Amino acid sequence: MNGNLAYQQNDLWVEIIDGKVTAMSPRPTTDHNFVASNIFYLLAHYLKGKRCTPFADGTDLYLSEKDHFIPDGMVVCDTEKIKRDGVHGAPDLVVEVLSPSTAKHDRGRKKQVYEQCGVSEYWIVDPANKTLEQYLLQQGAFTLHEVYAIYPDYMLDKMTEEERAALPASFRCSLFEDLDIVLEDIFDRIL
Repeated sequence: MNGNLAYQQNDLWVEIIDGKVTAMSPRPTTDHNFVASNIFYLLAHYLKGKRCTPFADGTDLYLSEKDHFIPDGMVVCDTEKIKRDGVHGAPDLVVEVLSPSTAKHDRGRKKQVYEQCGVSEYWIVDPANKTLEQYLLQQGAFTLHEVYAIYPDYMLDKMTEEERAALPASFRCSLFEDLDIVLEDIFDRIL
């Protein structure tokens, strides 16, 4: 395998997970792409002119000899980690957008490696259920801080007015105290 983590061979993109070449297939759905693009846009807009750098899907992430990933999004505040071929070392924020073919890795080995490498915050975003799980690194381990969701109308209809009013419509990334992230913006254009 050449020096690049992600390479195309017959239109197949791969990651190295626990030392095994793992195909990222089938290609992402439009909902997956909408969510990943929306998150990148929000982060890029906020971070313009600031020291932290947002990355969209397709950027190689080198964490160990056995683990080279391509997250759906990330933010890196240490510019020394940014090289021409990708990011070398733990980002400050990693975003994985779930697909049926990647969910096991995103919730399993990749989450474990992100935690061990010191990623401060990890989001697992599920376009199908319109949820975002926010994990924060606390004392060397990820803790589920919150699960944010956009509820379908049939569930909202069963809630009281007080329950609906208590549902968060936005949240904050632990890295940026003044960045208010609106859930509707993350899930905009989902089919």
